[in-house]
Amino acid sequence: MASSISPHTSHVATTSSHNHRSRNSLSYFTEYYHHTSSTFLHLRKLNLVSLSSSHSLSSSSSSASSQLVTRVSTAPVGYATPAPEFDFEKEIARLRSLKSKLSKAESLDRKHRVIDNDSRVSRFFNSSRNDFSRVLESIELESFEMYLIKCVVAAGQEHVISYGMEEEDEEREFESSRSSLKSALFSLAEMIESWDMVGGGAGNGKMGMSKLTEEEIAALKKLLRTLAEMERFYDCIGGIIGYQLTILELLAESVTGQTMNSSQHMKESMKCQFVEIHSPKGVDLSRNTEYASQAAIWGIEGLPYLGEIYPLGGAADRLGFVDSETGECLPAAMLPYCGRTLLEGLIRDLQAREFLYFKLYGQQCITPVAIMTSAAKNNHERICSLCEKLKWFGRGRSTFQLFEQPLVPAISAEDGEWLVSEPFTPVCKPGGHGVIWKLAYDKGVFQWFRNHGRRGATVRQVSNVVAATDSTLLALAGVGLHHKKKLGFASCQRTAGATEGINVLVEKKEISGKWAYGFSCIEYTEFDKFGIPAASSSKSMLAEFPANTNILYVDLHSAEQVGSHNDESSLPGLVLNIKKQIEFVDHYGIKHSVSGGRLECTMQNIADNFCNTYPSRCYGVKEDVLDTFMVYNERRRVTSSAKKKRRQGGKSLNQTPDGALLDITRNAYDLLSYCNIKIPEVGGNENYMNAGPPYLIFLHPALGPLWEVSRQKFQGGSISKGSELQIELAEFFWRDVQLDGSMIVVAENVMGTMKTDESGEPLLEYGHRCAKCKLQNVKVLNKGIDWESGENIYWRHKVHRNECLKVMLHGNAEFEATDVTLEGNHLFEVPDGYRLKIISADPGISLQLDPIEDSKKDTGSWFWNYKMDGAHVKLEMVEL
Repeated sequence: MASSISPHTSHVATTSSHNHRSRNSLSYFTEYYHHTSSTFLHLRKLNLVSLSSSHSLSSSSSSASSQLVTRVSTAPVGYATPAPEFDFEKEIARLRSLKSKLSKAESLDRKHRVIDNDSRVSRFFNSSRNDFSRVLESIELESFEMYLIKCVVAAGQEHVISYGMEEEDEEREFESSRSSLKSALFSLAEMIESWDMVGGGAGNGKMGMSKLTEEEIAALKKLLRTLAEMERFYDCIGGIIGYQLTILELLAESVTGQTMNSSQHMKESMKCQFVEIHSPKGVDLSRNTEYASQAAIWGIEGLPYLGEIYPLGGAADRLGFVDSETGECLPAAMLPYCGRTLLEGLIRDLQAREFLYFKLYGQQCITPVAIMTSAAKNNHERICSLCEKLKWFGRGRSTFQLFEQPLVPAISAEDGEWLVSEPFTPVCKPGGHGVIWKLAYDKGVFQWFRNHGRRGATVRQVSNVVAATDSTLLALAGVGLHHKKKLGFASCQRTAGATEGINVLVEKKEISGKWAYGFSCIEYTEFDKFGIPAASSSKSMLAEFPANTNILYVDLHSAEQVGSHNDESSLPGLVLNIKKQIEFVDHYGIKHSVSGGRLECTMQNIADNFCNTYPSRCYGVKEDVLDTFMVYNERRRVTSSAKKKRRQGGKSLNQTPDGALLDITRNAYDLLSYCNIKIPEVGGNENYMNAGPPYLIFLHPALGPLWEVSRQKFQGGSISKGSELQIELAEFFWRDVQLDGSMIVVAENVMGTMKTDESGEPLLEYGHRCAKCKLQNVKVLNKGIDWESGENIYWRHKVHRNECLKVMLHGNAEFEATDVTLEGNHLFEVPDGYRLKIISADPGISLQLDPIEDSKKDTGSWFWNYKMDGAHVKLEMVEL
């Protein structure tokens, strides 16, 4: 039975890697033959399709303007005899030999001679059916570019550059697998393919491949740039050849079924005779609060010696974030969350710590920020544009270093073949955040930090919106700096079902006979290899281990040493995650969802380079003497990520923007309920899914960021269910405020004012001309948020309000309200240089707008004075 495909149909297929070879120039066909013949040729290369999606041809004379319609057929089709299994052992042996020979070739000319002798390269370029050599004659390629082309062929990926020809052995494979139905289809496909559309009639069986179009040349040049980046960056494992060899070595075990037990896997992966993993204890900040306070102070004191590192290069495909106007896929850093992009949230948290440093020590401290980007979803360009638009956040362009990670080809889980969306265009993804150490070394980032006088750095991912809550990040950095550690993890309890790894304490006997100990991480994709059951039960082995959150402290000199290694150790935690589907649309308009992955490495596994060694086994080793460490805190103060889109009607909030908002709300409850403010408890996830959050509370981190600081600015009062509170300034005081509705206080000078430096760049001057708000014995009553509105998106802080009290403070403006009831809709906008006082009157309220005295314009009429009291920060209100 045959089913039909319109020549203007966009097809959906779930296919193997052979579905993606792009070997036919569609530019030589008319519109009708473009769709008709490409459909047949695609079927021929696919050995048709899976049982769930079959297709055949229906004649059509539709115009070129016909619309694409998505159709999925369920008609049964015949199956061809499966292709012979891929010989992993033979291919790995060939690539190992080639890699070894290339490593000994000291010049590009010698590398050419070596790779020309490879059997695949020789067969490809000497084949009588190969027209690619003539194609290359129309393009001026440099010697290194030609070498890259040869590397692709030698790696077994000639389909990436093949164009309008078939390998003879593949032709024979198709011939032997034809059914009677396919014979008719293939005959027609061959007839169409043999037409020389360039010459206008029957040709010599080839496609007139002597020239490429401008678009095809641009695609080839882009491919060469990608290959050049791969060859240079992965030089530590043998460039393109080593990259493919590593993929096949990692893939062979799962595909061939030649599995090893977990103990053997651990030994081989860690290059040791014996290895055990133990559940680490770390320092529990939630229980040892005095130590947490001391560690946080170490972190504040050490701020002038700290940098910040953001790995923002990930594709964030699970988030499904698209531009509502253009439909373009967007990177996670651009996600509007709680009123600002995720990247702005990271910088805001950092500035809050710098403001705390200023308030304690009276000195301006600007932390240098290194951001790893990528070309995925125009990530690099978008992040640069955002930073420029926001004038580099008032920090100066020189305090940022952006460096772009290379993209790598996605591969089929079947045989490691590169997936291709169209001619010269492999499907590419970022190669994991673990490339950050080698890339930082290659791009001079470590030297840049050194020029800024930095010794350590905190590392944080953009999707984690709670990492800077209370003392977590400061304590992590403080312990690392104070005790001269090489690497530290911020950890917490692991949530069942979350796609996250675990932190472990590794004990191993090295090949040398020495015993090594250190904190490390095992990614969730590797659990089965280490014999760790992925059961979600609280009694499972996983429940014993804390979660890896990818919040790190790193000693920059130690990380630089690892990044400089000219071997695999500079790419820590190499993994091949083939548990996800790779989705893309090819140039035939066919949507693919392919079981595959890409070679990735994990930044946190740099820890494996920092184990402490001893001549004999240590029973009950003391964690505090190791060069690596871990701090532990309540989960919602450590990690809650906006990593993936919440499914429509889905019951899980794990790692979704909604789930992260719920944790922010719970943190607000923990913070404010301690201040004798009556506030309803948040409740469980099911309450949120049924009715949304109980209230919305967004507090600027500069109010703290340590909770012991924030709590001295709030005293008494109440917040009713269904209320909204947003405070966007640092100099704020709340005493006995009763909120039932919406109250928003926003300021231009949240932590200081902008000044212009010598080069004309705006710079934020902390503590200078800050806006201020003081509320005492105030009742705020209004209708607030329309909780019934279907347009509310709570995690974006995009809500419809019936009424609201809003205070807008320009420049160093001040707002004070005492002993009043503010009922209904109000907007109080205070100009720069003025103080607005609201007091009770009969009837209603009285407004007094007065200019701030010249002598008080810089400091304000009052301010919070921060003082150290042992390991604690005490606040005193100073009124002038």
